[in-house]
Amino acid sequence: MVAKSILLVKTSSLGDVIHALPAISDIKSVSAGGRVDWVVEEPLLTIPRLHAGVSGVIPVAIRRWRRALWRGSVRDEIAAGVRRLREQSYDAVIDAQGLFKSALIALAARGTRYGLDFRSSREPLALLYHHTFRVSWELHAVERNRLLLARALCYEVPRRLSYGISAAPRRFDWLAAGPYAVLLHATSGDYKLWPERNWVELGNKLNDGGMCCVLPWGNARERERASRIADGVRSMVVAPALGLEDFPGLFAGAQAVAGVDTGLTHLAAALGVPTVGIYCATDPAATGIYGCARAVNVGGIGQSPAVNDVVKMLEQLIS
Repeated sequence: MVAKSILLVKTSSLGDVIHALPAISDIKSVSAGGRVDWVVEEPLLTIPRLHAGVSGVIPVAIRRWRRALWRGSVRDEIAAGVRRLREQSYDAVIDAQGLFKSALIALAARGTRYGLDFRSSREPLALLYHHTFRVSWELHAVERNRLLLARALCYEVPRRLSYGISAAPRRFDWLAAGPYAVLLHATSGDYKLWPERNWVELGNKLNDGGMCCVLPWGNARERERASRIADGVRSMVVAPALGLEDFPGLFAGAQAVAGVDTGLTHLAAALGVPTVGIYCATDPAATGIYGCARAVNVGGIGQSPAVNDVVKMLEQLIS
């Protein structure tokens, strides 16, 4: 029987938060009337709010707080966050993050706590929960989340997988009207990057198909990289600084998205946009794009995909 009030603790990162969305859809498919609140890092508030099954979103700022714990204003924020966590008593408080910081958040909330057992989490946290469950590391991250919540709330994982999010296309004054593709060239680690020359070649091939290309960036180094790529492409726009809240509308209006191993690639795929995930140093079987009808992964550990392979996949997805 599914609990009537649930608090999900899944704070970060962007990709991990997106991987938890199908579990919310599962809960709503077996018990539409329950309330689900979600604890997430403040920069990622946009993602849970996209899902109609999430009733409330509770922001935390663990990353920012721990850099300035000596400040009175930060301690006041933490105290206010704890008070908000304790405003309501939940039937189930589920830590799907499996880290010490998320276990402490669950501990601060009011309700029966559920989490991963000793063998299933990255840190030994079992003593902080009332109930724990073993979830195989061999499963994709999406299925790990779905299985944990299903076991905690006593239902069978539904056969149908749905991310449960959508967005309307948005027009931007810096982007001319017409078909475009978004190229997500930036990621958190250099080892996951695709060579710049490949992005140039991909951009020109997409231009040949009538699409302008858009290059977002997140910091000065990524902006410089985007500018170098754009210099070699006939029709390419280096986007201005964008917030996470801008990307759903940008993706929704795109003909296609190609991106390296980064959370934004997962967001595009979850929104149903034709998306190719480009993997050069990580295993897509573990954390790649998953369960999206209009998305596919190419490459893998030590297997940087060729440009033609990416183009071929994009053409298939678009058609």
